Amino acid sequence: MRDQTPDWLPGARAHAAMTKRLAAASASITTAALAQITQRHPWFSDLDADNRASVTLVVRAGVDGFVSWFRDGAGGVEQPNIFASAPRSLMRQLALQQTVDLIRTTVETVEQQIHTVLPRNDRPVLTMAVLQYSREIAFDAAEVYARAAETRGAWDARLEALVMDAVVRGDADESVVSRASTLGWHHPAGLCVVIGDLPPNEAALRDLRNEASRAGLDVLAAAQGPRLVVLMGGDFTGEDQALALVAGLADAFGTGPIVVGPVVGDLVEAVVSARAATSGRRAAVAWADAPRPVAARALLPERALAGDGHARRELAHQIYGPLAAHSGDLIQTLEAYWASGTSIEATARRLFIHANTVRYRLSRIEDITGYSPADPRGGYVLRLAGTLGRLLD
Repeated sequence: MRDQTPDWLPGARAHAAMTKRLAAASASITTAALAQITQRHPWFSDLDADNRASVTLVVRAGVDGFVSWFRDGAGGVEQPNIFASAPRSLMRQLALQQTVDLIRTTVETVEQQIHTVLPRNDRPVLTMAVLQYSREIAFDAAEVYARAAETRGAWDARLEALVMDAVVRGDADESVVSRASTLGWHHPAGLCVVIGDLPPNEAALRDLRNEASRAGLDVLAAAQGPRLVVLMGGDFTGEDQALALVAGLADAFGTGPIVVGPVVGDLVEAVVSARAATSGRRAAVAWADAPRPVAARALLPERALAGDGHARRELAHQIYGPLAAHSGDLIQTLEAYWASGTSIEATARRLFIHANTVRYRLSRIEDITGYSPADPRGGYVLRLAGTLGRLLD
């Protein structure tokens, strides 16, 4: 094993006799250990027959391994990992805490049996041996679960990347929903896709997951080239709520714009959010004063000019369209307002109406579109929406 032969072992003749007595008692020790496991741990009885048999195999391997280890000098010879005899499915079935319970109960039972079925003179040496052997078993268990965690982590990362790729490409069918569920996705009320730069190190990505967990959010994340694509879900339904939540995660992204796609209600619809966020991430550089994070919808002009047909149609049909449908007076007032250098009084004179009427119509424009003609950014959006509305009419 990992240690040299300990100095507490007896001489060769006494050691051989003690080993023989221990080997003779091994079957009854195994039986007693299984009885204690059944009595103490209800989860054992809940296992199916195959997994109960596997646990029995592990316990027997542990007791037999102890006998062999003691026979070979209690530290001088490397023994095989007792968990290697169990099928991989058992390690997936048993939680780490259950494995700890299994080891603890078995070790305690072996100690009790040593003090019950073996001669008094054997007990001090064998008790010391059990204590040392139990440490080796703990190392074996830690090794198995460490390898399993590493393998699971690599598998989860690949599965997460596949889910995110399907979301971005618009292939998120029910099979993708099922895969996301295995990664801890809980089908939240609202979800959106967030795209930014990759963080400089993996620790930032772990921080992202930790912060999201503390905020009660579901998060799936994957690197796609130089970008970090995040699917964020939670108890939110509006764009402002999503932006506020992403702001709390902004430090986990690399430098550069962070674009938040529109909120949708289902993973299958996430392509709508992903498409807008992807387009917005490409176009965000054109808005020098863009906030961080910024909504993809706030980047409609830049996206439209960059060739995003969805953005052009949204500007034309959802911003210009409702204004044009309002009997023409709002469009007329907006054009006169810009032609008059954004002067309300000059606009009123130009249209032969009262200044308060101009103010009311400008207010109605803001109510309908969400953009104020008096605001430089709002005016820019409305101007481009008007241009596209006429072109696409």
